[in-house]
Amino acid sequence: MSKGFWIFLVAGLAVVGGLIFTMLTATQGAHLRLEGKILKVRVLALPGSMASIVIIDFRATNPSNVPFVVNSVTLHLQPATGDAVDGNTISKNDIENIFRYQKLLGPKYNNTLSLQDRIEPHKIADLMAGARFELPEAAVNSRKSIKVRIEDVDGTSAELTE
Repeated sequence: MSKGFWIFLVAGLAVVGGLIFTMLTATQGAHLRLEGKILKVRVLALPGSMASIVIIDFRATNPSNVPFVVNSVTLHLQPATGDAVDGNTISKNDIENIFRYQKLLGPKYNNTLSLQDRIEPHKIADLMAGARFELPEAAVNSRKSIKVRIEDVDGTSAELTE
């Protein structure tokens, strides 16, 4: 094969590689995703039962160019011993009532994330979510990890881990 063929082949591969790289970086904002971290976990033992209410304050960032519209919010707890436990999500109104009557949790810092809430493109939001776990307070406090799973109406989901 001639020297001209190899030069043309290498130049063509470089141009195609450059076009693919440009296409992937130019459309990066169109890929819906949510990033963030858990800031604070608060636990309230329910009297007369082996259950606890867990309230999580977290920061979520939407780096994409499209809004993240919430379809569901779930909390998953991995206790120190045993299998992972899914919490029963608490509604926005119930969380308002919990903070109104249970002063042991402290002040309410953030808005509660609920169905159809939007996290706008390129915005950072401080939010909260709550769930009831059928575990005693000591088991919740000695947990390995806790996760907040937020799902978009289009099926995209994000997990924020402690």
